[in-house]
Amino acid sequence: MNTPLEDLLGNRWLWTAVLASLGAQVIKVLLILLLEGRWRPAAFMETGGMPSSHSAMVAALTTGIALEFGLGSPLFAASAVFALIVMYDATGVRHSSGVQARLLNELVEELRAVVREGFAPLPLKVLLGHTYLEVLVGTLLGIGVAFLTFRVL
Repeated sequence: MNTPLEDLLGNRWLWTAVLASLGAQVIKVLLILLLEGRWRPAAFMETGGMPSSHSAMVAALTTGIALEFGLGSPLFAASAVFALIVMYDATGVRHSSGVQARLLNELVEELRAVVREGFAPLPLKVLLGHTYLEVLVGTLLGIGVAFLTFRVL
């Protein structure tokens, strides 16, 4: 009989999902270095950008469950629904919030030019959500990590 810590450390589905998410975050930092020519390790801790680490995480979890328990299992169904909600939210609500934040930041800058004194709100975070491409790449990354973990390793 395993201890709870042994169960946690041996949970392949959890660690596959975490690995996919961490991999997406590392890829984000490397893409910034490659495409923009600047080293920005802080991007590792940011949401938004290419690829979607949330999508990679839920896709890896769902794929691992499918490979182990089959597409007909209730656990796969629950995980797939959860994954679809996360991906929909990333491209819908969170992406729209990012667009709105960008517009509000522009308005604040215009107001700053007019008001000048005493008007100094902090800018809103813009990279909140994802494009469809960012979610797709994150999803494919998660599926690939799960296949490597459950079929190769």
